[in-house]
Amino acid sequence: MGTLEPHPQYSTTMVDSEQNGKHEDEDDVSPVEEVRLTVLNTDDPTLPVWTFRMWFLGLLSCCLLSFLNQFFAYRTEPLVITQITVQVATLPIGHFMAAVLPETKFRILGFGSRSFSLNPGPFNIKEHVLISVFANAGAAFGSGSAYAVGIITIIKAFYFRSISFVAGWLLIITTQVLGYGWAGLLRSYVVEPAHMWWPSTLVQVSLFRALHEKDEERMSRAKFFLIALVCSFSWYLIPGYLFSTLSTISWMCWAFSGSVTAQQIGSGMRGLGLGSVTLDWSVVASFLFSPLISPFFAIVNVFLGYFLIIYIFMPMAYWGLNVYSAKNFPIFSSHLFTHDGQKYNISGIVNDKFQLDFTHYEKQGRIHLSMFFALTYGFGFATIAATLTHVGFFHGREIYDRFRASYKGKDDIHTRMMRRYKDIPSWWFYLLLVVTVAVSLVLCIFLNDQVQMPWWGLLFACVIAFIFTLPISIITATTNQTPGLNIITEYIMGIILPGRPIANVCFKTYGYMSMAQAVSFLSDFKLGHYMKIPPRSMFLVQFIGTIVAGTINLSVAWWLLESIENICQDDLLPADSPWTCPGDRVFFDASVIWGLVGPKRIFGSQGNYSSMNWFFLGGALGPIVVWLFHKAFPKQSWIPLINLPVLLGATGAMPPATPLNYNAWIIVGTIFNFYVFRYRKQWWQRYNYILSAALDAGVAFMAVLLYFSLSMEDIGLDWWGTNGEHCKLATCPTAKGINVARCPAN
Repeated sequence: MGTLEPHPQYSTTMVDSEQNGKHEDEDDVSPVEEVRLTVLNTDDPTLPVWTFRMWFLGLLSCCLLSFLNQFFAYRTEPLVITQITVQVATLPIGHFMAAVLPETKFRILGFGSRSFSLNPGPFNIKEHVLISVFANAGAAFGSGSAYAVGIITIIKAFYFRSISFVAGWLLIITTQVLGYGWAGLLRSYVVEPAHMWWPSTLVQVSLFRALHEKDEERMSRAKFFLIALVCSFSWYLIPGYLFSTLSTISWMCWAFSGSVTAQQIGSGMRGLGLGSVTLDWSVVASFLFSPLISPFFAIVNVFLGYFLIIYIFMPMAYWGLNVYSAKNFPIFSSHLFTHDGQKYNISGIVNDKFQLDFTHYEKQGRIHLSMFFALTYGFGFATIAATLTHVGFFHGREIYDRFRASYKGKDDIHTRMMRRYKDIPSWWFYLLLVVTVAVSLVLCIFLNDQVQMPWWGLLFACVIAFIFTLPISIITATTNQTPGLNIITEYIMGIILPGRPIANVCFKTYGYMSMAQAVSFLSDFKLGHYMKIPPRSMFLVQFIGTIVAGTINLSVAWWLLESIENICQDDLLPADSPWTCPGDRVFFDASVIWGLVGPKRIFGSQGNYSSMNWFFLGGALGPIVVWLFHKAFPKQSWIPLINLPVLLGATGAMPPATPLNYNAWIIVGTIFNFYVFRYRKQWWQRYNYILSAALDAGVAFMAVLLYFSLSMEDIGLDWWGTNGEHCKLATCPTAKGINVARCPAN
């Protein structure tokens, strides 16, 4: 990308930082250094943003991303097509439209002398920002699709119950939009103040600026993107169809085909993944997203946490100590089991009222988890607690000072520039909040047989989300860490209203997702703040994009759930079937643990895993110990680099992510963000993000093509190279006397 020079389109109001040898006045720069180095202190308010190009490319991108991300969400290796892909792909299309569309102006009936043109001038950076926001609307922090779709999936594919399309649509739209209502009212606290700088938005600003600079190199970014996309598209035919075993190369399983222990160690999908690799980009980028856009220090932190948990704690707990009778179950699985290692019959403990059948539950006995699944919850508890204490002790003063400065400090140059544009009236947000809550109450009261959640549960979830939105927004805006509310909300509802699985996941979704959407909404507004996008345009694009995206997410999910036989049932699907729904499997198991059975019967005194609650205390105390060591030995600069929330939460995506995903992500990320970044920095600056977007797009287009041309016609290949990972014994228990079908006798 080279040095970021101001784009010519800003020249009309440019501020020269050293004009006539004098430095800028303090009022004309941001007080945050990172912002000063990244964001231009200029604006051209005459640039058109409400253009045909923006609407066409924005809607098209929104529809395409919503379709692709929901389509991939059910696959064993889900691929999330990110906002960066849209940023890169729409740039040449926007320039092409600016070159070929007619410039004729048309009068608008009923608006006097007002007119519009399909081509109001060169494709500009503000249109580009709105297109990207449009495309990513509704996908909080890169999640890909609406969170509430998981509720529809588990009802239809796991509980084998029914829910109407209307109820599903209302559930998705209200959970996606609810947080926008109060988020808009918080803009003056976390968007306008200069010290609320939202570090993640600076990556977007940098990329937008790089893409809109003049590109006179022989290999332009657009040309490189096209070449890489064609290569990615072509290559995915091999691991995606012809030779799918290349997606999961676990050589230890091939070398020790009769050993359960060796396959538990070597399997990348169902074991510890020692030595497992992949030649499939969808495996590399699924769950953790593209490693090419993750900074190396984050990759190192994730690697350290991953190594400690998978290769130190897991072997000790499973083979060494046999914690919770771990050998009775697979070492790595998100399924639920009986005490003798058999898969738990969840359908057998659900009565006609869609609640827990106590008689059949007592007959089957307590629910047991695999060793890794149990540790996942333990480290999840620790991560939540560690995030709060780490942020409090290491960033508390910074947050306090910056929040205090946001009140006492003057408006910085970016906020003053945004005063030129019409602000959004507060009544827009009040109306949105009232309407969304009212529709949600209608859903809970009149369609309660489908969502189970009582009306007071909705209001309680709203209160929790509203209380946490401001502090979590401040934490995100100053530290780039976003604590989640998913485990806390499901834990609370599981204690208050046990025995109702759908009520639990609905409460979690309203509580957690409305907060996450609010924070995402504010993050987008900060991006618009830096890029000088009119606030009303930003709001309408976000709102319309969220409605469109949620509708398409549900439509695609409904289509796949109705058309693919045994979808999500990995025991009933062919070995090479991609439709195993790993994310929804975990979502379903969470509904059983926290909702149907309840935390008291699993993590309380009535359950097997009550000691897991100590992870809360350990997680809370850990950062305090690190902080005390830092104060005692201030000259040891490596001590404050110990980030326990990152280390403890390193495997937070597992399950559904597997060691294979982590191995590939760490290796590829290290190659590009350490070696290439260090030794080929100019290439990295120019093409790294472009390559990431092209790889994502190429795989996505080929996967969709394969599905419509071959999978829907049931045209497949059956040979050794398409029979999966070849690690069937990895799912077997190793305890003596525990015998499971398709496993050797112990």
